Amino acid sequence: MLLSTNTSKCPSVERLVKLWAERYTVDVSSLSKNPKFYGELIKAASPEARGLTAAKLVNNVLYGTNHQAGIQAKSLYEYIPDIIDSHLGQRINQFACQVYEKVLDIYQQQSGMVVTPITTQMSTGNVSNQVSLSLSAIPNIEKLANELEQLLLKYQDQHVTAKDWRVVGFLTTLFNFSNKLLINQLTSVEKVLLCPYLKFVEEQVAIPWQRVCAAAAKHQLGSPALTLVEQMLPLAPEIGSTVYCRLLQLFPDHRSLRGGLSDPDVAHSCLRDLDMFQAYLWLSVLEESIRPVEQELVPLCVMVMPSVGVKWGMIDKWKRLLVDEIETRVQFEHKLLLLNYTQGMEQAFFEARKRLGDQGEMIKIPSDLRENLTFHLNS
Repeated sequence: MLLSTNTSKCPSVERLVKLWAERYTVDVSSLSKNPKFYGELIKAASPEARGLTAAKLVNNVLYGTNHQAGIQAKSLYEYIPDIIDSHLGQRINQFACQVYEKVLDIYQQQSGMVVTPITTQMSTGNVSNQVSLSLSAIPNIEKLANELEQLLLKYQDQHVTAKDWRVVGFLTTLFNFSNKLLINQLTSVEKVLLCPYLKFVEEQVAIPWQRVCAAAAKHQLGSPALTLVEQMLPLAPEIGSTVYCRLLQLFPDHRSLRGGLSDPDVAHSCLRDLDMFQAYLWLSVLEESIRPVEQELVPLCVMVMPSVGVKWGMIDKWKRLLVDEIETRVQFEHKLLLLNYTQGMEQAFFEARKRLGDQGEMIKIPSDLRENLTFHLNS
């Protein structure tokens, strides 16, 4: 969940902010070998071309896109009576459009491209180091986060006005659907430049990366907790992909309301949510408290996952595979530190399941879980 966050200017925070920003870089090594495409990319990065891209989406696509995405997302929850009435749906769409308009305004303020050569040292002695070209599509991620914060918080707050708390899942889903529809309107070069912004919007409302960075302020450089998180953040996408592939093997016939695990849209959501689990784990490590998992991650899973056809057994296996994969990549000296928080996560989910008193489906949302989430969001 998104909470108002201020990141201080200290070395430990700046280290993690740099890693956070790297999530939205684009490897353009292969593109640079295509002079024509690379030339088109340079043109598309000019202020004039960025303005044309933004105008195209605002004038011809944006409002229709969000309406269409809203219809798709609502159909995903159609079995929940009155979860989103027409008035709430209209208000949600209005806030979503405001977010996208602001993103496009910021996108137009950028000029040119920042491409950095990245050298990867190869472990094999007779293989030369690899050099890749990384495009920093979002030059200042903290500025982007700060400029979008109030709009995203207002957008997120819409779930409070809903009759059914599971609407919180709809808010993330709408961004997911809207991004897909917007991307379909972009040229290949526009996608390279703008997709990182769209990815940021979807992640920012769901994954507490910014809070992970802010929590680093209480740790000195070289401290065990900060070192652990520094080492693990860049591995998050790879860890998520590994766990997702394992889930595909274990549950080849699993289907949620959105489709099977191998469906591209479901895969996208799974990978995003695996990143979300990791972010909450590292937030707990840096805050030295399991409360973010107890007060946010667990209630969200209880409220949202069964609404889209994900059973408790799947969540259990998902969590276990993720913890196992993380543990295999953690250095020995950090394993005991990590264990405190992985066990805390296991216990938090166990307690939630015990309170639900259900062996299969999660049907009723306990009031204490709702109150936890409400208090945390409004505190």
